[in-house]
Amino acid sequence: MSRESTTLFATQSFALPHRNLSDEINGNVIRSEIEGGVYMDDLDAGDVLVVETRNTNYRLVNHGRGRALISGHPEFCPDPVLVTVEGSNWGGSLLKASFIGRGMCLEFRHPVFQTITTSPILHIRQV
Repeated sequence: MSRESTTLFATQSFALPHRNLSDEINGNVIRSEIEGGVYMDDLDAGDVLVVETRNTNYRLVNHGRGRALISGHPEFCPDPVLVTVEGSNWGGSLLKASFIGRGMCLEFRHPVFQTITTSPILHIRQV
C-alpha cells in the first residue's frame, strides 16, 4: 500500500509584479505561488500526483514534457488517458503554463474532448 505525502509544493522563487499586467493579475500570480503548487517540469517521469478539486479527485502520472496519464473523472477520464497538461488558470483565459496550483483550475488537453478545465484545486499531494 502506498503512502501519500501531505507536503504542499511551494515554488522556489517568487515572481515579481509585471508592470504590463493589472494589479489583479499580478496578485493572482503571487497568490498562486504563496498557496503552493508544482511545475510539471520539476517532476520526474513516473511521479504521481493526486489533485483534489472542488468536484473531482484526479490522479496524474507524469510522463515528462508536459504529458501525464490522468484518471478520476467519470466522463472524461474514468480510466487513465494520456493528456497534455497545459497549466492552471483562475477561471479565465490567462494560463500559468505547466503549473498546477491550489486555488486555480487545472487545464489539460484531452485527445477526444480537447481542452478540459477543472473546478478549483483544493489540495495537491505527491504519492
